Amino acid sequence: MARGLHRLSAVNVANRKKPGYYADGGGLYLRVAPGGSKGWIFRFTRVGNTRDAGLGAYPTISLVKAREHAERCRRQLTAGIDPIEARREERDAARIASARAMTFEDCAKAFIESHEAGWRNDKHKDQWRATLSTYCYPIIGALPVEAIDTGLVLKVLEPIWTSKPETASRVRQRVERVLSWAKVRGYRDGENPAQWRGHLDHLLPAKSKVRSVRHHAALAYGEVGGFMALLREETSITARALEFLILTASRTGETLGARWDEIDVGERMWTLPAGRMKASREHRVPLPAWAIAILKDMAEIQRSGFVFPGAKQGRPLSQMSLTMLLRRMGYGHITVHGFRSSFRDWAAECTSFPREVAEMALAHAVSDAVEVAYRRGDLFAKRRKLMDAWAAFCARERAPAKVVSIKRRAIISGTHG
Repeated sequence: MARGLHRLSAVNVANRKKPGYYADGGGLYLRVAPGGSKGWIFRFTRVGNTRDAGLGAYPTISLVKAREHAERCRRQLTAGIDPIEARREERDAARIASARAMTFEDCAKAFIESHEAGWRNDKHKDQWRATLSTYCYPIIGALPVEAIDTGLVLKVLEPIWTSKPETASRVRQRVERVLSWAKVRGYRDGENPAQWRGHLDHLLPAKSKVRSVRHHAALAYGEVGGFMALLREETSITARALEFLILTASRTGETLGARWDEIDVGERMWTLPAGRMKASREHRVPLPAWAIAILKDMAEIQRSGFVFPGAKQGRPLSQMSLTMLLRRMGYGHITVHGFRSSFRDWAAECTSFPREVAEMALAHAVSDAVEVAYRRGDLFAKRRKLMDAWAAFCARERAPAKVVSIKRRAIISGTHG
């Protein structure tokens, strides 16, 4: 067979124009297509059938390289291996290896992208990205997702498991979901190393064992009036958003996501759609005169999109903007969410409003089945009186006259309109 090999030359291959098959020997052929394109095939017979294995196009695959491929095919045939099947298996293996080279960060971002359309609000999406970026990516982000094992998961969780149990629990759950997604997509095999029951519960103490009861740091309700006076000295949109949040006892995401089409100034009412509420139920908020004054001030800036617009076009203020404002004002020891606790303490200790009125003002979910069955309305009229009383309480300590417009001061004090 050796004398029948290497019949073609590089010049001969380059000059071939007529369509057809040109043998180099040993099963290697140059195929010239009717359109003039050229490629290499290896022709062989196996189990009585003649088959052609493609070796690549010319000139990408040179004559020398084509001969090397053909020699490999001949060796495979001698070993009883079908060159076409072997090539297919190699390609499949390469594809799998490439897929398995997906990093944890790649998979996490792909998971978020594929699921975020079904998530309730932007805050949830931001929390996913923030926790993974802060706690996971620096440690396991660049590693192949296939390589993530129990030791690496513990490396992520152990530094925060006792100091930040709530955060650590969420991180674990999110890592578990990303790894499950990666397994279904074929990027990894085996058990999920972030699984809690029957796995990590043998290696880490239960969250209930390490969690100290930590409420959101709140301002004593008796200090809210003084704080509001200082807040009214601030002229930023962020300050107006925080002022509005306190007056309505709403959550950060609810206030920052407020849109003008949710506001009815005439009825002094703010209607939050179910999709933006933690309990996934529509929630109506009665607006005291002070809150209406803030809205009118914001309306002078713009009346489309978000009530409290951020620096980026078409986006609200960021989640951190209110926290940063508290820090700048010297109140970094409290949280924005804590003002809801201040409101709840005030309602319980300083008013005679029933408990369910205050709870409904906070849009708390009702866990008692009997209470759910008997509660038909949303106690809106009673809640309006409650929120008006809260606004009056917040206004007890006045801001300096130079920073409060005459119109707003009159509305706050109830002497106008």
